[in-house]
Amino acid sequence: MAVSVTVIAALTGGLAPLASASAAPSAPRTVPAKAAAPAAPAPDMEGVVTALNAAMAKGAPGAMARFAGPEGVQSRTVGVRDRVSKAPMEIGARFRIGSVSKTFSSVVLLQLVEEGKLELDAPVNRYLPGLLPDDRITVRHLLTHRSGLADYTNAMFSQTVPGFEAVRNRVFSYQELVGLSLAEPRTTEPGVAYKYSNTNFVVVGMLIEKLTGRPVADAYQQRIIKPLMLRQTSYVHPETRIRGTHARGYLHPDEAGAPLVDSTEQTVSWAQSAGAVISSPADLNTFTSALMRGRLLSPATLEAMTTVTPTDTTNTRFYGLGLRRYDLSCGTQVYGHTGTVQGYYTYAFSTRDGSRSLSAMANTSNRGEVNTVLGGTLEAAFCGKKPAAAPAARSAEPSARGAVSLPAERDLAERR
Repeated sequence: MAVSVTVIAALTGGLAPLASASAAPSAPRTVPAKAAAPAAPAPDMEGVVTALNAAMAKGAPGAMARFAGPEGVQSRTVGVRDRVSKAPMEIGARFRIGSVSKTFSSVVLLQLVEEGKLELDAPVNRYLPGLLPDDRITVRHLLTHRSGLADYTNAMFSQTVPGFEAVRNRVFSYQELVGLSLAEPRTTEPGVAYKYSNTNFVVVGMLIEKLTGRPVADAYQQRIIKPLMLRQTSYVHPETRIRGTHARGYLHPDEAGAPLVDSTEQTVSWAQSAGAVISSPADLNTFTSALMRGRLLSPATLEAMTTVTPTDTTNTRFYGLGLRRYDLSCGTQVYGHTGTVQGYYTYAFSTRDGSRSLSAMANTSNRGEVNTVLGGTLEAAFCGKKPAAAPAARSAEPSARGAVSLPAERDLAERR
């Protein structure tokens, strides 16, 4: 399998601050040297390719990853972006990013908080009167998946392909989607526990449109896409096509051995502000890095966004305000989001200082094993090469902590 490679060098530099002059001379003194922070490991791009090839071995027609760091950009692609034409995967191809869209929606809503248009701990019903049956549900509960609102997609996609075909070309209103959720029992009391639900970010979209008086597409464009010059990113609901060079998406049926379903063209109206953004690896690198560097939010708001709580018992996965944190085996913490929409799995993460970022995609879904092994790109990119293990007979030391497995928490039609 051929692997494409792109490396773009970049230089960085800085100036040391000037020392202030003292009013009177003083005796020379020795200042202890400050210990330098350990250098970030070089990305293990061979390991990245191993993860991409593993995604193909598990059922993805193709996969790709792009790493951006102080030394430049490195990218890898494997397989095809179109099973019919056999066109190879291209690092510049656009694709549906699924729930990475939730971070876009969170940024917009948090900007509105900064502008005084709403409060994080205010009831949602203050801004959308009568929408929800419980005045205790706050804006913060939506962004942290602690509202208790049922995820309507559980019933919508109980059968993967029939569920998808039933909504492929449908256009829903936000109110219809919320109604589907409210027809189901709530999962928790407000604020009690993390329970992932697309409904939360449908309501976020409603808040954005109510407070701005404009479609959510305009908010993305004016507040994120245009300022960051994300030329391959768009929100085109309910248009079904992906314009320009793109990777086609392929959905695995529930029945073993059944042929893949080309799921590229769809409205994604069932997700909207919870998962309908289209982007590319380069744009996702730019977005996550810019977010962590403070280009989109104030330091105080970014601190709130990155304040996380565990999502499970592994103590490696956490959620903040529309943002995930993964703790990798080397101790590095990365922030971003995962995405699944019919035909695509996506990872888009950056270090907290924004200096290193990775985006990865495999063009299939409803195959959780693909999502799990694709997560191996994070370990390889941010932790670098693992040191060779010493022969067991030479050491009595306990084995080092292994690589963190990063599967989707559940693999329905649109998840993380």
